[in-house]
Amino acid sequence: MLQERIADVDKFVEPDRVRREVYTDPQIFELEMQRIHETVWIYCGHESQVPKAGDYYTVQIGRQPMLMVRGADGKVNVLYNRCPHRGNMMCGDRSGNTGEFFRCSYHAWTFHHDGKLRTIPMMESGYAGTRWGKDNPDCSMKRAARVENYRGFVFASLAGDGPTLKEFLGESRVAFDDMCDRAPEGEVEVVPNCFRVIQHSNWKIFLENQLDALHPSVVHQSTGRAAHNIEKELAKKAKSGEAPLSYHMLSAFATVTIDKWDAFQTINYPHGHCVLTGYMGLRPQDPDTLAYDKIMIKAYGQKRFEEIVGVNIHHVLIYPGLSVQSPLQQLRAVRPLGVDKTLTEIWHFRLKGAPEAIYRRSLAYYNLVNSPATLINADDLENFWKCHQGLASDGGDWVSFGRHFGRDIEKDGHVESGPNMGTSEAPMRGQMKAWAEYMRGA
Repeated sequence: MLQERIADVDKFVEPDRVRREVYTDPQIFELEMQRIHETVWIYCGHESQVPKAGDYYTVQIGRQPMLMVRGADGKVNVLYNRCPHRGNMMCGDRSGNTGEFFRCSYHAWTFHHDGKLRTIPMMESGYAGTRWGKDNPDCSMKRAARVENYRGFVFASLAGDGPTLKEFLGESRVAFDDMCDRAPEGEVEVVPNCFRVIQHSNWKIFLENQLDALHPSVVHQSTGRAAHNIEKELAKKAKSGEAPLSYHMLSAFATVTIDKWDAFQTINYPHGHCVLTGYMGLRPQDPDTLAYDKIMIKAYGQKRFEEIVGVNIHHVLIYPGLSVQSPLQQLRAVRPLGVDKTLTEIWHFRLKGAPEAIYRRSLAYYNLVNSPATLINADDLENFWKCHQGLASDGGDWVSFGRHFGRDIEKDGHVESGPNMGTSEAPMRGQMKAWAEYMRGA
């Protein structure tokens, strides 16, 4: 029945609008898990989360519980978090070190870090003459079909066929290049703890919001205005005439008005990926920034340094599950849990070789804007929930993505928003076009 209903996705997705069932139908959600999240490349984590042999981190890919683990050979493996004996999860903790091998807590089957069977208790007396033994691949932990790493960021695909990771990412690789290149040593390392937020809304609502350049000056105006008022008062009292930069991180939501957001641009790529150009201006010429600049110039040379800090990116979305703000060293991974329940993991990264003050500055943004405790995040979460509740009602059948529709510019295989149309809903149109292609089995 589900296959019949979804076979003609044109009934659900039109160029400038989509049916509400795309967000609210549990059967559509199940097919999304099968055809999208358990097929395409999904972000698992950063290699610095598992620095030593035996280190593991659990991750959800679609409906599948998985393990990212560092092997004795230094390779990062991605395995199903399941013992092939009776189905027991191998690791119940979020992260840890498994030692020299995995050992099932139920019946003591053991496995190497790459998932291959090591020992079965009573192998000779209990399993002689049966199909169970070292030569049977079904006795090993199942591996993700494909695992690839781009500049330390580990992705897995549960499908054996498909584009390589580099082909899948395409131009959106700039998210990782920009982040890593801003490190004097050319690498980043994860800050061990992440913020984990469960949103009571469909996963696509979160992704559509990330490059929605109209909403910040509407949804976050009250927070931005309050911060700006205090910012002005502090500037009057300060000898330098400037308030701490942390106030600007919040006041920008009021001072960067809709017309300024329109000056930005979205570039929308195949597979649903998209980029919002326009850097948010968090590089004051203070002593900390100048000290960082000197280190970068020494590492890269003046010309390359200017190229790196001149990258004009605010946000990159990698469909269907990753939102990256590379100038701020942070990303958000999207893990759908149900049709109306979504986990987001918010990770922060340290630029290797950069001064502590630069790390603290980006950490401040991470805490002020994207932590579960902030007003900014609370504003978004409330609207996500309200959207899902409204979509579940009989108040209308369609969701509109019509802003600046028909004015997009097709260029060299991608779609750009038109001049002074940074608030275009082109990213949403691009995401839903990719959604429809995936759901058709493309």
